[in-house]
Amino acid sequence: MNRAEKATLQLQAVSVLRMLKETRTYDELAEVTELPAGDLNRYVNGHVLPSTDRAEAVVEGVGKKELAEELQARTRLDTEGYVDNSDVVFDQSFLDLVAPVAAETFDFEHPDVVLTAATDGITLAAAMASYFGARCAYAKKSKETAVEEFIEARQRLASGIELTYYLPSSAIGSGETVLVVDDLIRSGETQELLLEIASDADADVGGVFALIAAGDEGIERAKARTDAPVGALASFD
Repeated sequence: MNRAEKATLQLQAVSVLRMLKETRTYDELAEVTELPAGDLNRYVNGHVLPSTDRAEAVVEGVGKKELAEELQARTRLDTEGYVDNSDVVFDQSFLDLVAPVAAETFDFEHPDVVLTAATDGITLAAAMASYFGARCAYAKKSKETAVEEFIEARQRLASGIELTYYLPSSAIGSGETVLVVDDLIRSGETQELLLEIASDADADVGGVFALIAAGDEGIERAKARTDAPVGALASFD
């Protein structure tokens, strides 16, 4: 890890600690992080940066657990099992914290392109792309009028409905690494189509990530399509 990467990790840890501090005293934050309250005070207020080891522990350990709990607290399920995560996908600052935690937790290969499906996954894709310094691309259910060439992925769902996604051919280059992301993974059908798009573009898959996994079906379906890391920040049965 070079000096710039260390500094980035340290600043990410401070961002996570500041988010956690919004709803906790320093003593409570000390219990969560197992770090001295006095040191946490200095980190949160910008007087000093945590060591690399401490920063890594916050981002990889405490960050994932606490962000997952925050995500679950912001997400609502109705009586039919539909997920409302609008309090998350509309909060870019929260998603900016998710990106480094997800990257450190699942060890995704550094992508050239972060690929999602319009529309709810776009804000997460933007956060992940910004973190990795990658391009952001999103597939749509309709073709852009001015675009001449598309990569097309089509699947007939169990309900009998045919789902089709289109991505401009220029969005992903041959040999590039693609990270597939979305706000929610349930059946895995959307992720399968995005992986098909990456395959048709002759790209390499660096991982599949979702904010929320509703059940195990989608995660297992994605794992069956790629050897890259697959995971979600939080899960609901």
